[in-house]
Order: sequence, then C-alpha cells, then structure tokens
Amino acid sequence: MPTAPQNTDELYQALEENDRRPYGRTRTVTAEELVDAAEQFAEPVPLVHALFELQEAYTYGSEPRKSPVVFARLLNLFDEQPDVFDERRRHTLFWRFKWVADALRVLPEIPLSSLRQWLTEMRDRYEKAGLGLQPYYGQAYQLAAHIGEGTTLAYELWAGRSRTGLSDCEACEICERALYHLAAGDDERALSAWEPVLAGKESCQEEPARSVSYALLPLLRDGRADRARELHLTGYRSCRRNPSMAGEVGRHLEFCALTGNEARGLELLAENRNLFGEVDSPLDLFDFLTGVEVLLQRVESLGHGELPAAGYAGRTWTVAGLRAEVRDRADDLAARFDARNGTTAHTDRRRARLDRAPLVDALELTLRTRGLDEVTPAAAPAAPVAAPAARTAAEVPDSLPELILRARTLDEQGHPDARACWAKLHTLAASREYTHPDDPAVGPLAQLRADLLSDEASRIGEKDEFAEAAALHEEAAGLYDDAGAQGDAAVARACALLAVAEIPVEGAGEAEGAGGAGGAGEAGEAGEASGAGGAGEAEGAEVKVAALAAAHAAMVRLHEEASGLAPHQEARLLRLRATALGMRLQTSGDEAHVAPVLAEADLLLAFATRHDLGGQISGALLLRATTHALAGDLPAAVTVIDGVLDRLKAHGPAWHLPRTLALRGRLQLGLRDAQTAQADLAEGLRLAADWPADVVDTARLHADLAEACMHLGRPDEALRHLTRSAEQELRRGSRTDAYCAYSNAAQLCLDLGRVEDCIALLDSLLAEPDVAAGEVDDRLVVQLRLTRARALHTGEDLKAATTEFVALAAESAGWDDDPGSHAMIAAETAVLLGESGEFGRAREAAEQAIAAHARAPRYEQLSGCLRELARLQAERQGAEGLADALANLADVGRIAEEARAAEYEAQGRSLDTALAYEHGRVNAYAGEYEDALAALEKALALLGEPTPERGEDHAGEWAECVRLTAAVEGIYLERPGAALPRLAAAVSRLTALGHTGEAEPLTSLAARLRDEE
Repeated sequence: MPTAPQNTDELYQALEENDRRPYGRTRTVTAEELVDAAEQFAEPVPLVHALFELQEAYTYGSEPRKSPVVFARLLNLFDEQPDVFDERRRHTLFWRFKWVADALRVLPEIPLSSLRQWLTEMRDRYEKAGLGLQPYYGQAYQLAAHIGEGTTLAYELWAGRSRTGLSDCEACEICERALYHLAAGDDERALSAWEPVLAGKESCQEEPARSVSYALLPLLRDGRADRARELHLTGYRSCRRNPSMAGEVGRHLEFCALTGNEARGLELLAENRNLFGEVDSPLDLFDFLTGVEVLLQRVESLGHGELPAAGYAGRTWTVAGLRAEVRDRADDLAARFDARNGTTAHTDRRRARLDRAPLVDALELTLRTRGLDEVTPAAAPAAPVAAPAARTAAEVPDSLPELILRARTLDEQGHPDARACWAKLHTLAASREYTHPDDPAVGPLAQLRADLLSDEASRIGEKDEFAEAAALHEEAAGLYDDAGAQGDAAVARACALLAVAEIPVEGAGEAEGAGGAGGAGEAGEAGEASGAGGAGEAEGAEVKVAALAAAHAAMVRLHEEASGLAPHQEARLLRLRATALGMRLQTSGDEAHVAPVLAEADLLLAFATRHDLGGQISGALLLRATTHALAGDLPAAVTVIDGVLDRLKAHGPAWHLPRTLALRGRLQLGLRDAQTAQADLAEGLRLAADWPADVVDTARLHADLAEACMHLGRPDEALRHLTRSAEQELRRGSRTDAYCAYSNAAQLCLDLGRVEDCIALLDSLLAEPDVAAGEVDDRLVVQLRLTRARALHTGEDLKAATTEFVALAAESAGWDDDPGSHAMIAAETAVLLGESGEFGRAREAAEQAIAAHARAPRYEQLSGCLRELARLQAERQGAEGLADALANLADVGRIAEEARAAEYEAQGRSLDTALAYEHGRVNAYAGEYEDALAALEKALALLGEPTPERGEDHAGEWAECVRLTAAVEGIYLERPGAALPRLAAAVSRLTALGHTGEAEPLTSLAARLRDEE
C-alpha cells in the first residue's frame, strides 16, 4: 500500500480496492496494513470493517491459523460495544462463527475438545441471540464427518432442520448432502443431489468448483464420461493455482491419473507447483498431497519414475523422488489428524484413494492428448518426439558389406528404406571399433564417409538449414573425388548448388513452401500444388530468383562436363536442374518461367523412360503437374496427376502413391471440389501408414484434410485433423509449425462454441518450456494468448479476459512494424474495459487504437468496437454517459469518412448505416428519444428496403431497425398511431419476400402497441 489512509473515507476506498483483488499474499498484506491504519481512528466502525476484510483474506488465502485470532477481536468488540454492529455487521459476525469452526477443524494441533468447545460457544451465542440452530448442527455434522464417527445421527440432526438466514448457501449444503451419500457408497443419490450445482443453478465463492472435484469419479463410475470430461475442464480452471482450493486441485490430478491422462496430470502439477509452498491449511494440503501421490504412483507404476516432476522449490525432482517425499509428508498429516481425532479416518481415506484402480483405459480430456512417452524431459525442451512406427521396419542386413551395398541400391531407387540402412551405418561408422571392409564392391572408406555426409546433408536440408547442408554436400563431393566416384561427386555438387540458392536473403523474406525435400533438392516430386508460395519481400524474391537461375546454369555446366555418369546419377542431375527452375517459378510466379520447367521435366521424363527408372518417371510427371498448378492451370495439373496415379498403381513405386494422392487432393481443393479432395487426401493418409513416418508429410495431409472437412461442413472432423497435424509437427521437431496448427485448432474450437476445450488447449501450449522461456516467436505467442483471452470472454470470465487484453494491448503498443494488429487489440481491450464499467480506461485504450489505425487502417473492425463502447456507456450510464458515448460515435463518423475517401467497402452494412443505427440506440438509452428516432429514420433510409437480391441478412438487419424505430416511436414517444402503420408495412413486405421469421418480432411489437392504446 503506497500511503496509509489519512481519513475514514480513504480507508473505505482502500478497503473497496482491496476487495477487488484476488485472494493471496498481496491482498492479505494490504488487509493487515489497513487494520493498522483503522486503529489510528477513534471510530470503531472502520476497524470492524477492516477486521472483517482481514479475516476474509486469511480464510480464502488459506491461512486458517490467523482467522480465529481476528475473529476473537471482532467478538470482543461486539461484547464491549454491541451498538457498533448494525444489522448487516451483526449478521456477518454470526455468519463467521462457521468460518472459525472450519479453520479450527483443519488444524491438527487444535485439540478435539477445543473444537467441541467452540461449537458449544456457537450454539450458546446463537440461542442467546434468538437465532435458529440449523447452522450449528451443520457445523456439528461436518465435525462428525471429519472425525468419521457419529456421522449418521449428526447428519439427520442437521439435514432435517429448516434453513435459516445464517445457513450455508444452497450450493454448499447441496455439496455436504452429496458427500454424505458418496461416503455411504451411493453414487447415484450423490449425483442426484449434486445436479443443481453441477448444472450451474446454484453457486457461490467455492461452488461449483468444490462439488465438481468430488463428482468426477462418481460420474465415471456411472458411465457418464463425457460429463466428467466437461466438468473437469470447467472445474479445474476455477481452482488452479488457488491455495484455498488445493484439495480440489488434488482431486483433478487424481482424475487425470485414473483416466489414462497421466501426462496431462504432470502438466497440471507443474502449473500448480506454487501450492507446495503456499497452502497453510494442513487439511487442504493433505488432500492435495494425496491427489499428487495418486498421480505420481500411477506414473511410476507405468515405468516412468525417472521423468521430471514439479515439486517443492529449491531442487529438481523426478516422479519417483517426489512421490517418496509426498508420501512421507501426507502420511505424517494423516497420522496427526487421526491422533487428534482418535480415529483412523484420514489414514483410511488416504489408503482408499491410493488403492483405486484406473476407471477407464483412456479418456480424451483435451484436444492435446499425450502419453508419458511424449512428455519432454526438462533438459531438452525442443527435442523432437519419436513418431510411433507406422509399419514393421524393413530388415537391415547384418553383414557390413551387404548393408553398405543395400543402402546404396535403395538410395539409387529413392526407396524409403534406404534411411534405415544409412542410420545403422552412421552408428557403426562412428564407433572406434569400426573396421572398413576390404571389398572392391564396397569401395574405400572415403566413399562411405561421403555417402554418410550426403545423407546427413539431405536430412539437414529438410530442416531448412541450407548453409550447413551445402557445406556437407561440398565436403561429400571432395571425398567422392578422393574415392574415384566422379558421378556421385557431380550429384553432390549439384545438391550443394541448389542448397546455396535456397539460403534466405538477410533482411528479406524467402519464398514459402519451396517444395518438398530440402538439401537434396528434388523438390518437384512433391511440389506445392495449391499455388505459388510467393515471396515475403519483393527484393528477397528477386535475389532468390536470380540465385536459382544461376544454380540451374551451373548445374547444366556441371552436367555437360561430367563423364562416366551412371543412368541413376544422370537422372538425378536432370531432376535437380528441373527442380531449380521449378522453384524459380514458384518464387517469381512469372509466366515466362513456365516453359523452361516443362522443358527440363520432358528431358528427365525421356531419359528416365529410356532407362526404365520408375521413380524418376513419376517424379518427372509430378514436376509437370506442379508446374501446371503453379501456372494456374489446375485442370491440366489434375489430368497429369491422374496419369501418374494410373502408372503408379500399375508399375510403382508404391511409396510415391501417398504423396501423389496428397497433391491431387490439394489440386481438388483449388478446384473447390472438397468431396473429391477429401477422398484423395484420406486415401493418401491411409497409404502413408505403410511407409516410414518421414516419407510423407502427414502433417500437411492432416491440415489439408481439415480444410476439406470445413468446406464439407464437418468442423468437428476438421478439428481432429488440425490437432493431428500439430502432433505430427511436434514429433518431427517443427515446433513453430505445430503451434501454428494448434492455434488454428483453438480458433476453430472457439468458433464451434467449445470454449473450455479451447482454453485447455491454449493453457497447455502456453505452459510449454520453450514458450515460457521466450524461445518461440513472440507474435505467435501473442496470437495464442489473444485467442485464449477471447475464449475467456466468450466463457463469461470477464475479469480474466480483461486482464489479459490489457496486458496484450500494452505489449503490442511497441509493434512499430505492425500497428494494425495493435489497433485491433487495443480496440477489443476498450470494449472489455467498457463491459467492466471502466469507461475512463476504455477511452484510453480506444485512443491507442485510433492512433494505430491512423498508421494501418482497420476501418470496419475499429468502427464496430467504438460503436459497441458507445452503446455500453449509454446503456450503463444513461444520460450521464451520453456525451462520452457521442464522442466515441464522432470518432466512428471520422472513420467512415476516411473509409469513403479510401474507397473502402464494408463487408456487411455500410459504416454510415451502422453509425446511424448506433446513434439511434445510444440516444434511446439516454432518453433522447426524438434524436434517437431521427437517427433510426436515417439508418432505415441508408439500409433500403429488403429485396430478393439483398438476401436474408439484409432483411434481418432492416427488420431489427424497423422494430427499434417503432419501439422508440410507439412506446417511448407514445405515438402508436405512427408506429403501427410502419410495422404493418414492414410485416407485409417481409412476409411477401418469405422472411416470416424476421417478421415475427414486428408482429409481437404491434400487438403490444395495440394492447396499450
């Protein structure tokens, strides 16, 4: 607290401000300081309020030891000065007897006799004050349930009594009744009792989060897994990182452990690491630690005890190590409670939780379901995760000479199984014990070293590390020269030329989707069919086009000068030449670059046909198809692809089929034939499972399938493909691409109304180590956070959404290279601040948005946000807020003028029409009905009457404008004689056009006006 309050008014203001803070140390410390400040004043009432605030901070900040001390001061004040306590303060005092009972119960050092003595004090005080005893019997039951003795009688004495004004809220009492049935083994009755809370009909500070955490396992046992999943997502978000709800967090961890979601459990444990040090309630800590142990026990039993786990601060933990620590601490707490209570209830309850077997093998809780094998060790946050094997790996020869020859033969064919052979050779050759075979067929060691360097260069090139790939290809070429393998040396040098041409230009964008395989070039085989990638910067594109042309010319010279080439080597040189020109076309989009690519592809096709090189034949045909696609002739591309598919089915190679089908699917998407595209892509995905994971870009296949499914109106299926695409990107180490795919999935979730799925997915991504460490592109992270903030808003968590939007607006204010995005974020922030009633801050955010808009116009979006802000202010503040609301609309008017000058056309109704309509609403909220009517008349004139050509959306907007105009005219201005004819004409016109649904509200309003005449 910067300065202590100097008078009681300042004290009350500070108390109100502190009441808006979340529970935790900041709020608690401030409350303590405010009590000190209140003691300086001669008036006792401010001190009472300050003490009430401090007790609340201790209670919900999980500091139960301090709550009774504060209450004792309040009780003394009540006994000494009862007149200080008006009816409201007296009610609060007697309510908080229950808080003290709760606080004493969770402290094992408090003797049982003291707990019972306090309940007697509560009963006596209630009787003396003439208050009903149902709250006392409620506390007596809770003590009995805690001890584990006399529960049935205590329950009957409480549950059979009528509620009073001091009874716990309906939601809390429902939870206690449900827990009684649950303890008796009656899941069905417990769930029935819980239903009003779980359905959101009853709630309070702790509910429904508390009930949800207990209901998860009964729901599973009752076969209602989907309901349990839904409640887990909503309930967990309500209690995470909250020390006063540590027990609830523990039960969510237990739920993860018993549903095959151990990896998510570890993720949530990491998110709640603060609870190990911030929970001061021994009972809450006991519940939390037992839930943690259930999770860790399950993970360790599955053979993953060595995985890192988030635990007590000050050291790193493995699952096994943390489990041992947690077990000792929880056992000690159980023993302390049982010793105090004289029963074994807590030890028994703990053992029952630890002995539970998983209730389902695997329940998909989130869109990002992961197994423990995919949990990234803390030491290597960005390491790729191995993909599950799609098929039985090809047999690799044990004999070293056979292995070398087999690898080369498969490599000549372009066969995917070559990689398994090279992988084994990399391992063998790196060993100190390696002895090269003395076999003329195998060749010298230098040749094998060159082979391995070429393979490594190809893999590095696939990761777009072109400079390193080029250097390795050049080194390989030198070794091939030393080994006398001149043909292989020529191919390696051609690969190096292409890799050098692909090195991005400093400070300029590079062409996107440079096509398929990287280091070895040969990109035309898989090509990017749906259109040219385009250059990020014109200058960078020009430089790259020149580099690719130079690389092609150098390859032609290299080819002409080479001698003694084997057919497969010459075919590869031809393929690389064609690829360089194909990439040039893809980068430039220049029609003049089409013919050279086709000419090179024809050369390759003729050569490959003459020498019966099946892989190169299909590669040449695919080059032709992608060239047609890049030139914009998608039908011609499909015709070529159809021929390739026929040939592959008849003659192979079979491993080209998935990529060819993927290409055809993308072409069909370009032709807007989503049905055919989906069939091709699905078949490509099915066939891809027959080959190693790196043969086909299955991540791209899933992404394209998602697009096809969206066109077909199957968004849920599209969502599954988007998440699968992201998973595949993660497995191959492409984390940025994975986050982009997940971002798209989150947005689709939000569009589908699956708000909690969206938030859970984004929470998981934002908790990733590389994101937390700032290693991921900051704009991508902002996009993830922005989608999450919008989801929070949609989910009606206005406070959290506003907090995040304010932070994002502050961060984006420094984006000098992207003021348009800042304009949008600041505008949305202004609206949320308006919804929160903070119109001063909202206007500040709006001014930021307007300033950014001046540099990068966002006419329609900014106009919409400012109109909404004006509406909110007029609606909330009425006539008092009219001036500020009209100031916002004046800005909207200037934006509309700018848009007209820029010849900008809005996608929906014009900006002027929207402005006139909002003037009508704002003035109506402020009671300026004549101005409202004039504005709405103008809006109607600008809109124009519905016609068959204008469609249903226009009819709906016009009908709503007529309805509001008639309401202002007929109800507020009391002119039904003018409003009724207006409504009748509108209903007649809408009905004649078939818009009966739009006409219904007008008919209802007309009936109301006639009734009031």
